[in-house]
Amino acid sequence: MNKKETTLKRGDKVMVIAGGNKTKRPNKGQVGQILSFQGADRVIVEGVNLVTKHKRATKPGEESTKMQIPAAIHVSNVMFYSEKLKKPVRLKKKMLEDGQKVRGFIHPESGEFEQI
Repeated sequence: MNKKETTLKRGDKVMVIAGGNKTKRPNKGQVGQILSFQGADRVIVEGVNLVTKHKRATKPGEESTKMQIPAAIHVSNVMFYSEKLKKPVRLKKKMLEDGQKVRGFIHPESGEFEQI
């Protein structure tokens, strides 16, 4: 499998734009923070795609429990969420005149590159 490069980083706020079952897991439109990456093309987003994990009691007197943990979703199903615009935007990388690489997006109304 080819490794794909993404402009998203851990800690970025993202919105789920696709995926999930409408009845079981209505994730579309949810906003959360990226907790970690799994491999090259999957991300774990806080509060999104929660699955139930059952923990069996291992000691006498201990109770079995159910835990809700976030499962990984494909990176193509999430998009960077701009707090300023209150909607998802496509990230781009740009080289500044001093040689520094920065991440940002093209503002939909003005057409200007906006650094994040």
